[in-house]
Parts: sequence; structure tokens; C-alpha cells
Amino acid sequence: MVVLIKIVQVILALSLLVLFHEFGHYTFAKLFKTRVEKFYLFFNPRRSLLKFKRFDGKWHCKFFASNEDPAWNAHPEQTEYGIGWLPFGGYCKIAGMIDESMDTEALKQPPQPYEFRTKKAWQRFFIMFGGVLFNFILAIILYAAILGTWGEEYLRNEDAVYGIAVNDLSQEIGFRFGDRILAFDGVPTENFSSLQVDLVRSQAREATVLRDGDTLKVAIDPVYLPAMLNTPGMFDLAFPFVVKEIQPESPNLASGLQAGDTLKAVDGQAMIIVQQIQQELLRHKGEAIQATVRRPAGRLDIPLQVDTAGHIGVLLDTDLNQFFHVTTREYNLLSALPAGARKTWTTIKGYVQELGLIFSPKTQAYKSVGSFIAIGRIFPDSWDWYKFWTLCALLSIMLGVMNLLPIPALDGGHILFLIFEMLTGRKPSDKFMEVAEWIGMALLLMLMVLAFGNDIRSLF
Repeated sequence: MVVLIKIVQVILALSLLVLFHEFGHYTFAKLFKTRVEKFYLFFNPRRSLLKFKRFDGKWHCKFFASNEDPAWNAHPEQTEYGIGWLPFGGYCKIAGMIDESMDTEALKQPPQPYEFRTKKAWQRFFIMFGGVLFNFILAIILYAAILGTWGEEYLRNEDAVYGIAVNDLSQEIGFRFGDRILAFDGVPTENFSSLQVDLVRSQAREATVLRDGDTLKVAIDPVYLPAMLNTPGMFDLAFPFVVKEIQPESPNLASGLQAGDTLKAVDGQAMIIVQQIQQELLRHKGEAIQATVRRPAGRLDIPLQVDTAGHIGVLLDTDLNQFFHVTTREYNLLSALPAGARKTWTTIKGYVQELGLIFSPKTQAYKSVGSFIAIGRIFPDSWDWYKFWTLCALLSIMLGVMNLLPIPALDGGHILFLIFEMLTGRKPSDKFMEVAEWIGMALLLMLMVLAFGNDIRSLF
């Protein structure tokens, strides 16, 4: 059932994003009176699940129909809309344009005024850029709707008063439990949850931290960058070890430990952070320890028994609002739209930085490139509209930015050639564009092989 929910989410999300992307091309093509031959969700080799088209003064519709239909093909001036049977992507076939269909037969005929190739360079530019533009517009709309519906809640870095909880990697680099990270390379980070992301994206060489009341610098060796990319949890939120409830099966039920007690030390060693204390308890599996706790009446030492799993049998208070000031913001219709635009712009900048890491061999970020399998993993196991729409907005930005890459088979490749044409007045030949398209498709195929290969390796 979990797999089915994830598959449905992936197909629904990608369908929405592809439709919006192709509708961008479609809108500008129609605006500049360019013929759009077909507009399809999913691909339809040989047959279509559904297709409809207006000709002879009325709409015609067919199910499970062959693509070779003389009556329909006799009206190329009308757009054929449909849904294919192969649920990957979609397309907008524009007359007189060399695209991934590699249909070059029409280009052997004399150019027609309704064809893409006869339009002015600036018009062709907007037709090609329309898909990316609409993806970014969709992200703005989605983020605005999310902020307007659910608002925004996050913990500012300055409000993480107990600092960070570190894992093995961040300890090896030089960070310690309780450090409060002030900046990376002198640039402050506002959102605590984005500390590791900001560190990796900026490839910072130095962190400014507050440790035991002193401000100091932690040098970050670039050799750790690949590990930082693939090791989540470098900077977990540190919070105090406050007992919420003693479990009935706890070995410490009669120890004197009470709800509301805050652990301050283990065997005389001062520590208050949950993650640090949990590590210490694991070192004392099956042993007795002396815990120092604080309660309203004062401090006292309580002997506790650690079980063989490294637990003392208590439930912790994990309500962040008990320990931190959590920033919340609410938006109305007027304020949500500019906030959605700002969030879209910030996300675009961040994703561009991440792409830079992928194309830098020293980072080994190419090992994290994934396919549909990786996309499926980021969706939740159960249906959650907030997470679904948030991921849709993110994927829309990713699709838009990826399509701007200067690869001939992508929109970015066509845009690059159009910018060259507008600057020089020289238009690349149809033969050049055909060869470039083949090269671009080969590059994309290699990227797909890399992505699927990474996904398959991650399964084992």
C-alpha cells in the first residue's frame, strides 16, 4: 500500500508539472500564431489512451485510438490534445521545430508562416522559455497557497539556545555538542534546519561558533565535502533531557526519578543534551550509573540502571515550544503572493548552487543524482497535502532549472542558440540543429543511466 501511495503521488505530481511546463510552450506558440500540432500528457507511441480534436465545426474524441487516423490528420491546422499510455512526461509538438521527436520530414518542405522556424528570434525565444517560466510561476502559486493555508513555522538559528547535536562526521570536522553556529564564511544562517544545506551549498571553509561563552573559528577541510553531501544529521537540534513519563516497564520505576526531572550530569560528567546523554548511555549498556537531575526542590543524585539496549526506560518531553521560541508567520492573500515569490527565488538560487556541486567532480555530488525512484522516496508514506504541494513546488523549480541547462535536447540548448542568433544575426542551420539534438539526447541518456544506476546501487 505504501508503494502504491508513493507511485500515485509521483505520477500526479509529475503530470501536473509537465502539463504546466508544456502549457508554457503552448501559450507562447499560440500567442505568436505558431501551429501546435499535438499537446499530450504522457507519451503515445503508436496509440493514445484518449485524444480529442476540433474539426468540421465540432469536437471529436476517441479512446484507445491509433495515431494513424486519416480523418484527423487531414486537419493539421487544429491541435490534437490527448493522454498517452506511457506515463512519463508529456510533450507539445510545434510545427517547424526540431525537437525530441526528430520528425525532420516537414522541414524538407518550404517554410510556412505558421511554423516555428519562420518566427522572429525573440518570438522563438519566448516560445522556448515559456515552459521554464510557467514552472517558476507554478512554484510561486503553490508556495503562496501553502503559506496562505498553513502559514510558516520554523526555528531561527539564534533561538536554538542549546546549540547543535553532532554526529561522528561533524565531530571529526571539529564541531562539538552545544556549539551555536553563528555563520559560515562570515554569512549568518537564519533557519536552523538549513545549517547543513547552507554549509554544503556555500562550500564554506570556516564556521564561526559560540562555545562555552567564547567565539571561535572551526576550519572546514574541503576534503569532507563529499561526506557532508551524503551524511545527514550533521547538525541536529540539541534540546535538554527532560523526563515526561516513567514507562511502566522501566528498570528505574522505583528509582525516585520523576516526571519533570532534567538530567544535568552522568557519573559526575556534566551533560544536558539529549543526544549526548543517549550516546553516553550506550556506553553503559547493562550497567548502573549515577545521574544528577534538577527539579524545583534542587539538585540530587539518583542511581539509575541502563538496560541492554542503552535505555533507562523514560519518555522524553520533545515539545519544541517548551524549550524554544518557534517563529510562526501567517499570511493573507495579499502577503502570501510576494512571500511565495521570495521563497521561489531563494529555492532557485539554492538549487542552482546544488547543480554546481553536481558538475564539480571533486564534490562527488554526481553520486547522489537520482531518477524516478529517488523522487518517489522523498514523498511521504501516507497522504499529506502539505508535504505533497511543498514537494510539487520544489520539483517544479527543479524541472525549470534543469531545462535551462545548455544541452541541445533541453529548452536551455535551444535558448542558447537563440541568444547567439539574436546577438550575431546568424541562424544555425536545420542540419546543425538536428545534429545538436542527437548529441543532446545522447547526453541526457547518459544522465539517465547515471541516475538509474545510482538508484539501483542505493537499493543494495
